[in-house]
Amino acid sequence: MASTRDGGTNWFAIWVTTVAVAAVLAVTVLVVWMNNSTSTPQAAPQAAMVDGDTGAIMVGTGAADVEVYFDFYCPHCQQFEQVYGPAISGHLDRGDITLHMHPVALGTLNAASGTDFSQRSASALYCVAETSPEAAHPFMEAVFDAAPTGPGLTDKELIELASDVGATDITSCVTDRSYVDFVDAQTGSLPENPDTGSVGTPALLVNGEYVVLTGDPDADITGRIP
Repeated sequence: MASTRDGGTNWFAIWVTTVAVAAVLAVTVLVVWMNNSTSTPQAAPQAAMVDGDTGAIMVGTGAADVEVYFDFYCPHCQQFEQVYGPAISGHLDRGDITLHMHPVALGTLNAASGTDFSQRSASALYCVAETSPEAAHPFMEAVFDAAPTGPGLTDKELIELASDVGATDITSCVTDRSYVDFVDAQTGSLPENPDTGSVGTPALLVNGEYVVLTGDPDADITGRIP
C-alpha cells in the first residue's frame, strides 16, 4: 500500500471534521447525476474475483469483510489510501480479511474537472481483475500512489502502471473503455452514511457495518475484526 506522506495524518484529521458537510453537498449533485444516468443493468466483468451481484473486486480469503468504495480521482480517497492502506494491506497479508474493492466514478468530480478519468481508471481496474487477478490490488495501490489530478492519467499511463505490477493483455480493454457502463451502474449503489443520510467516497464497511471515519485505522478497521 502507499505509505503515508509527511503531514498526511494531520491533513486527514482535518478532512474528517469537514467531510460530512462536503458529503451533503456532493450527494445533491450525485443524485441528480444518477437520475440522469442509465438504469439498465450492466453485465459484470467475467472474472472469478468479481462478485456478480455487488460488482466488488474481491481480494483475500479472510473471515472478516472489509469493503471500500472509492473514486481514483477523489482527493479524499487518495488520502484515505495513504492513511488506511497500510492497515488494510497488513490484514490481507495476515489472512484476516477479504477485501471488497468497489471502484466508482462520481459524476460531480468528472463534471468539475472536465475529465472522464474516474470512469476510465475504474474500468481499467476491472480490466486488470479480468485478465490478471493477482495484479488487481497492486494496480489499485499504484494508481492511488500516482495521486492523479488535472486530466488524470492517460490510457497509456494506466496500461504502463498495470504492466509494472504484472498485468497483461489489457490494452484493448482499457482503450475500449470496456467497463465504463458497468462502473456507472455501480456508482448508483454507494452505501448511505447513517449519520448524515448522504452517499459519497471514500466509504468503508467492516462486516457489513458502515464505518464513520475517524482517521484512525486501528479504531475503524482493526478493532472491528474479531
